[in-house]
Amino acid sequence: MISSNDFRTGTSIELDGSVWRVVEFLHVKPGKGSAFVRTKLKNVQTGSVVERTFRAGESLPQAVLEKSTMQHTYREADQYVFMDMETYEERRLTEDQIGDRVKYLKEEMEVSVLRWQNQVLEVELPNSVVLEVTQTDPGVKGDTATGGTKPAIVETGAQVMVPLFISTGERIKIDTRNDSYLGRESS
Repeated sequence: MISSNDFRTGTSIELDGSVWRVVEFLHVKPGKGSAFVRTKLKNVQTGSVVERTFRAGESLPQAVLEKSTMQHTYREADQYVFMDMETYEERRLTEDQIGDRVKYLKEEMEVSVLRWQNQVLEVELPNSVVLEVTQTDPGVKGDTATGGTKPAIVETGAQVMVPLFISTGERIKIDTRNDSYLGRESS
C-alpha cells in the first residue's frame, strides 16, 4: 500500500483492476477543509490519461512491477522471440505488446520488459541504437551538416530523416524515443 502523500512522478498504483502511472501530482491544502492530492494518471495498458483527486493520506495498492532484461533472438511469423538473460527462458511477444518501437528492434538487441501479474506492459528499447542505412538518395558534393534533411531507410525497415551528406551503407545512431538522427557511428 502507498499513501497519496507519497505520490511522485512515475509511481505506479493499482486502480480499478489495472496499472496507472502518476504523470503529475499536486498536494493542495485549502484554507478551509482537508488537504487533498490532485493527480494526472496514465493507464499503462491503454495509454489513456485521467485526472483524479485523492484525500491526503489515502492508502492505495501499489502496483508490483517486474522488470527483466531480455534479448531479442529471432522473429517467427508475427511473433518476436525473446530470451530472459537470467533464466534463459524464451518468451514470445506480438507487435502490439512491443509497440511502435518495434521498427528499431533487431536481433541480439537487449531490451527491458516490464510485467505486472505476468502480463507484459511495456518493452523498453535502449534510448539510442546504431543501424545501417540501406536506402537513401545519394549525397551531392557540397551537402553540409547545416543543410536540409532527406528520408533514409535503415536495416530494420524504419524511416528516419537524416542530413543530406549521409549515404547508403553508413551506420548512424538514432534516438528511439523521438525517431531523430543523432550522428554517425563513431568507430
